[in-house]
Amino acid sequence: MTKGSDLLVAALENEGVDRIFGIPGEENLDVVESIRKSSIELVLTRHEQAAAFMAATYGRLTGKPGVCLTTLGPGALNLSTGAAYALLGAMPMVMITGQKGILSSRQARFQVVDVVASMKPLTKLARQIVSPQMIPTTVREAFRIAQEERPGPVHLELPEDIAAEEFQEVALIAPHQLELPTASNAALDRAAALIAAAKRPLLMFGAAASRPRSTSDIAQFVIRTRIPFFTTQMGKGTVPGGTELYMGTAALSERDYVHEAIEQADLIITIGHDTIEKPPFIMGKGGPKVVHVGYQPATVEQVYFPQSEVIGDIGPSLKALADRLEGKLPNAQALLHLRERILDRIAARATEDRFTPQRLVNDIREVMPHDGILALDNGMYKIWFARNYRTRMANTLLLDNALATMGAGLPSAMVASMLYPERRVMAICGDGGFMMNSQELETAVRLKLNLVVLVIEDNAYGMIRWKQAVDEFPDFGMTFGNPDFVKYAESYGAKGTRVDDISRFKQVLEDAFSAGGVHLVNVPVDYSENERVLVKELRERLPAILEV
Repeated sequence: MTKGSDLLVAALENEGVDRIFGIPGEENLDVVESIRKSSIELVLTRHEQAAAFMAATYGRLTGKPGVCLTTLGPGALNLSTGAAYALLGAMPMVMITGQKGILSSRQARFQVVDVVASMKPLTKLARQIVSPQMIPTTVREAFRIAQEERPGPVHLELPEDIAAEEFQEVALIAPHQLELPTASNAALDRAAALIAAAKRPLLMFGAAASRPRSTSDIAQFVIRTRIPFFTTQMGKGTVPGGTELYMGTAALSERDYVHEAIEQADLIITIGHDTIEKPPFIMGKGGPKVVHVGYQPATVEQVYFPQSEVIGDIGPSLKALADRLEGKLPNAQALLHLRERILDRIAARATEDRFTPQRLVNDIREVMPHDGILALDNGMYKIWFARNYRTRMANTLLLDNALATMGAGLPSAMVASMLYPERRVMAICGDGGFMMNSQELETAVRLKLNLVVLVIEDNAYGMIRWKQAVDEFPDFGMTFGNPDFVKYAESYGAKGTRVDDISRFKQVLEDAFSAGGVHLVNVPVDYSENERVLVKELRERLPAILEV
């Protein structure tokens, strides 16, 4: 005889699960005991939201569903933001929550919320397990759905009496490799004809291009076609930013310097673009034609309506497309002459003796090796890192341009440190976003992670305060006080350093990485550059745009 919880954990082991993030409750105690006897590590977090962010980031970095566990009611509902984070960001994740018994009702409706119903809009599948015999097929289906294109979260609810029920053992279902279809020859031929006829072609790499399965074929496509490229925020790193064909990153939807190339292109080939991202450019009358290369058909939007689509596994599709185009694109580099001016303007003032965003980005880039990983929270600094930080490997700048939630930066960096303990990993958070999940410093210390946490302090919800000023509203309701971040870190057993002299910044980061362990570095920021660069300078570009 075996218990439902034993079968659940065996099914998770069968899927290759090596760790589960979360906070169990009374309704999970059988599952916890089954985990204790298994090969799976239980990573206890301090908040369920952080557990979901960690499981989602595990999925993003590995391509395999991350798993998180919570109790019923309030614990389960705390996964909601993480579920949306994974759904919009296309990160495979399986959430397992507890529930009161369904065969009897000894506690009536105490703590009972219809979590399955609440999760349906936030997941690809939400299901209650009502029999132990269902567990092998339900778990196999959950992992398949979470992992297949478009990846995302799945929710399974296991009531406590089903977890505790004893029964004759049921056979597990062996996983199998998911094979994606390849694009049709007709679609490839049509796209190749459009690209070959273009006078000013331009490539764009989006979020789906950063899937772990795709990146080597993507780089080869750029090398073989020699077409210059730009990226979305979540597409950064899909092709090394050090190549001489990189034109920049679209951190804004229009008017930025990279849009000089976009505005002059007559054809944009978007690779892995997902319209869940804030638009990197806006299609309209008289604008460029678009060829959409993706795992799935384009979602037609007011700002995005491609004229041609190549649908299938991106890597093989690009290889087949390059076979048709290599050596046949005399206009491939027609826009390349714009590159130096675009990148020079973006990199301007990167070494000024102030705590400007440009200086922070510049110094961090110098400290981070090519495979070092930055995990950004959401705030004003995210725009600056998206514009200015040059990536040299895929998935080395983890940011969220889909749900764009605060609070995810620290948990995401923690997972990166767990998966790649030999690489430098840094969380970059504003003071607002950091305090939303700052309790996970204790988790990081307990797990003995090597992690640098940069807290950028302006004592305000800076991005919204900036937008408030841009829209000419009075400065109101966005400022707050902060703890002493150095003492705060030390209270968790981490190290802490406050940097008040920008000339010391790089050395402090080097020392923090060299020392190992969890080290919080706190810096002020001079956001006067937001107005100068992101408003005044870009407004000055507008007349030039209208003349093109």
